[in-house]
Amino acid sequence: EVQLVESGGGSVQAGGSLTLSCTAFGFTIDDVDVGWYRQPSGNECELISTFSNDGTTYYTASSVQGRFTISRDSAKNTVFLHMTSLKREDTAVYYCAADIAESGARGGICSAVYNYWGQGAQVTVSS
Repeated sequence: EVQLVESGGGSVQAGGSLTLSCTAFGFTIDDVDVGWYRQPSGNECELISTFSNDGTTYYTASSVQGRFTISRDSAKNTVFLHMTSLKREDTAVYYCAADIAESGARGGICSAVYNYWGQGAQVTVSS
């Protein structure tokens, strides 16, 4: 079965760090583009960062610039979102997405052009 499985969410104090994992099953993560989104409660999704299959980060939102980075572990078929200097406003459900839909069809909870979506990971930052 083709799916993305997220892990690593949790609660952390402001200023702390957290790393989310997004593991692919049924396909090779190296072969696809990946995006990370987040959705604060009651708000719309925000695109955080995109990571190309060639290992290049193409986009990082200004709200997380300098604090969040993406990396990939090919052996684990996993992409990571490393979050540092966390702020209360980073509290949200975080979603990974992979494999841009060539048809341009939008899908997933954030209605973006990726074929596969993780189940979401809650990150709560307290002061």
